[in-house]
Amino acid sequence: MDAFFAQAEQASKPSLRGRAVVVGGLGPRGVVATASYEARVFGVHSAMPMAQARRRAPNAAYLVPRFAFYRTISEQVMGLLRALSPLVEPLSLDEAFVDLEAGGAAWDSDSARLAGIRLRADIRAVTGLTGSVGLASCKMLAKIASEQAKPDGLVLIEPGTERALLGPMSVRTLPGVGPATGDHLRRAGILTIDEIAEAGEDELVRLLGKAHGHALYAMALARDDRPVVAEREAKSVSVEDTYDVDIHDRVRVELEVQRLADRCVRRLRGAGLSGRTIVLKVRRYDFSTLTRSETLRGPTDDPAVVREAAARLLDSVDSTGGVRLLGVGVSGLADFTQEDLFAQAAGDRTDGPEEELAEVEPVGEVPVPVEHQWRPGHDVRHAGLGHGWVQGSGLGRVTVRFETPESEPGRVRTFRTDDPELEPADPLPLVRRRPEGDGGGAVAGAPDPETEPSGVESGNSA
Repeated sequence: MDAFFAQAEQASKPSLRGRAVVVGGLGPRGVVATASYEARVFGVHSAMPMAQARRRAPNAAYLVPRFAFYRTISEQVMGLLRALSPLVEPLSLDEAFVDLEAGGAAWDSDSARLAGIRLRADIRAVTGLTGSVGLASCKMLAKIASEQAKPDGLVLIEPGTERALLGPMSVRTLPGVGPATGDHLRRAGILTIDEIAEAGEDELVRLLGKAHGHALYAMALARDDRPVVAEREAKSVSVEDTYDVDIHDRVRVELEVQRLADRCVRRLRGAGLSGRTIVLKVRRYDFSTLTRSETLRGPTDDPAVVREAAARLLDSVDSTGGVRLLGVGVSGLADFTQEDLFAQAAGDRTDGPEEELAEVEPVGEVPVPVEHQWRPGHDVRHAGLGHGWVQGSGLGRVTVRFETPESEPGRVRTFRTDDPELEPADPLPLVRRRPEGDGGGAVAGAPDPETEPSGVESGNSA
């Protein structure tokens, strides 16, 4: 999907269509999760500090993410992909690989191209949004093709042309080659994928180590045998918040951990899971990150058990100097719960190894610790004026634009933040139509480098 979060916001808010839109954490430490293509003209991109984005595009609309809304759209798109093939490998809310041969949707280049054209049309018909399609003989090349297709395009890499296509590209094009590896290769005089192939496997292993060297050499030769894996088993469920201002008050830290534990359990139960290992993550004022964990006798989805375990783990952490990030997670997942958890709640446990918390929510998302914190971009309803969304708030006032996905750009009104006629609301769905026929298509574009991360966001590959 193209600039997924921002595109979804533009589709649901008529006044933002054609305008620069930036989605992410809006606090002093917030980062950009997604920037619309209109915002990218000004040099705004994902993972950029939000303060820098505001300097580059001061007139853009800056919104806090609405993950439940994006997830609904994602489920619609993934449903179209699963209609093509039983082998769909989601990588994020808006990115997936699809094995078209397994579903009989394509058997050669011509049928693959037709499937991709049909899929793009179906995605637009069902969601109103656009996606970019990359088609190739393996996952790595499909991702590269979809990068080239963005925005709102389709690129097919014909079998037999892979080496010629890859050769002049930068080494950074290959998956797994980030700034550090790219720098290492540059110092060795290797700038293009052709030069990786020319250097030879032995030299790559010497420079990067056995595993990385072997993998990189194979990719430079356009070899990628990784299969499309239909289901990925979740390893953990976690939530975390980064705070605008370091928390120094120990009581506040304890309360935040309890709140995060409750959120984690809600997510756990929503997935129909339970878990044995409770994990606490604390990032301190100096950016040092500590993780603590304990393993219970059996899996649980009891909020009291998770809260108590998280509180015990916090007892072993020194928060002197301040805390900038807190997270609570559950791993060792199962699809059942232990019958008798009384002993666990009382503290009967075994200690497990420390482990990192999975990054589930995009970095920079701001917590919502109060009942009515009016967050820019989020939905509201007024008893007399109907549905709208928050444009901004402060000094006891909240500004709302009243419009819906199907209306004309709406009018703006300002209210007191405690106005009894104004309340938070659920997002309105985008207009949905059934795709003509039975659907079909190849899968779409490679991720914009947005996350993740999470996170945060990327395109689809087929």
